[in-house]
Amino acid sequence: MRKIGLLLGVLLLSMAARASDSTWMTDLDAAKTLAAKEGKYVLVDFTGSDWCGWCIKLDKEVFSKPEYMSWAEKNLIQVSLDFPRKKEQSKELKARNNALAEQFGIKGFPTILLLNPKGELVARTGYQQGGPAAYVKHLEGFISKDGGASKSIKG
Repeated sequence: MRKIGLLLGVLLLSMAARASDSTWMTDLDAAKTLAAKEGKYVLVDFTGSDWCGWCIKLDKEVFSKPEYMSWAEKNLIQVSLDFPRKKEQSKELKARNNALAEQFGIKGFPTILLLNPKGELVARTGYQQGGPAAYVKHLEGFISKDGGASKSIKG
């Protein structure tokens, strides 16, 4: 019986991880176009997914949690710009990510950018303690200052 419970737990965790991956884009231009169409903000995550401890912590503590994922689905278009050391990437993706890191002056990881639906930079942030509720509140603060309102602020 314990083995079934353990197996079920592992299965649920892997499904949550896959659900988290499916909500992230890798093309910033496409994300900005979609955000403009849907009136959503763009969260851009500059990450080192397989080597950066703070990046892994942010993903584990915030981005993969159902509370954050539910809010993000309603309010954000998410873009992951990964700079892995072990994972394989196409030359085109590497070049595009490097060009964006240079364009935005990225010096460390994780760096999180928040763009409004017009594609304008609203905030630059990173890892924040407190889990998904605190991170959502952190992002909502930037959205509110920009004059926008996330769906959870609206009601």
